[in-house]
Amino acid sequence: MSFITRGFSGRRAERDPRLPPGQTLVGDWPVLSAGPTPEIDADEWEFVVRTENGDHRWNTAQLQALGMEDITVDIHCVTHWTKLDMPWRGVSLDRIFDEVETAHDFVMAHSYSGYTTNVPLEDLLDGKSWIAFEADGEPLTAEHGGPARLLVPHLYFWKSAKWVRGLVTMPDDDPGFWEQNGYHLHGDPWQEERYW
Repeated sequence: MSFITRGFSGRRAERDPRLPPGQTLVGDWPVLSAGPTPEIDADEWEFVVRTENGDHRWNTAQLQALGMEDITVDIHCVTHWTKLDMPWRGVSLDRIFDEVETAHDFVMAHSYSGYTTNVPLEDLLDGKSWIAFEADGEPLTAEHGGPARLLVPHLYFWKSAKWVRGLVTMPDDDPGFWEQNGYHLHGDPWQEERYW
């Protein structure tokens, strides 16, 4: 007796448990942006945290002096791709907020391009996020958000604002650019929080 398979090859390989639902594994790093890539001189880049108590400012050297860390994380884009085990280098938001006092529970990340995205403060602290200056062992290129981008790897990648210029603390979870245009306020890939 012989079997005809009709092109089926049997059981699929097991899915990597680090791949959230609805995601596809990629080996490269796709470039997606909401507008043109701004040209930012790394020597003139500045990062500001604005709270109800005032502004806190760092240039590149001052921010990196807070302590650069090597991190390897998985990143997940709302457009259904995931890149695993991606190496980064940056400054933990914990170190930044050691110097900042706020009673607010949310922040709006602002980019040099005018882009904004909202993030609960608890999603930025406790070793969950960084201001990244390097990826894959190289300085961040402009197309990937250089000279610095917010890195919040446990949320969809639109929350990891490219060309980050600062954070503004807020008492309420006001929506940023994509959130005003139908994306979920939070963006957890494990819950498939893509859209409202």
